[in-house]
Amino acid sequence: MDYINLMLKLARKAFKKNEIPVAALIIHNQKIVAQAINSRQLKNDVLGHAEISCIKKASRRLKRWNLADCVMITTLKPCHLCQSIITASRIKKVYYLLDKPVEKKEYDKTTYEQLEVINSVEDEYKLMLRKFFENKRKK
Repeated sequence: MDYINLMLKLARKAFKKNEIPVAALIIHNQKIVAQAINSRQLKNDVLGHAEISCIKKASRRLKRWNLADCVMITTLKPCHLCQSIITASRIKKVYYLLDKPVEKKEYDKTTYEQLEVINSVEDEYKLMLRKFFENKRKK
């Protein structure tokens, strides 16, 4: 299978839809199990990145979220958001056609601040998390 030409065909499709022309494929056992293009503008969806859509499709098709035995191929090096989702899906290897231009800036103006709550609320939540993962480990 000629993955590069397929990705270029998909990127052209995104371009024609006025999307950033990014395409992604997920390969499992040398077969394409998912393919996607950017759809943020078309669907007004902040998560409409080709890589994220592709992971969601592969997870549905393979009936699991853990894609450790899969490979992703993209037209453009994934952004920080996509990199986090790729890592969370356990994909171990990503191949990309082109790195981002140096002048391209990631959006990084969001600030994060921990809530100040009474200790009993924090303790209850810590206990809930601990019990959840203890139960998962027992299975």
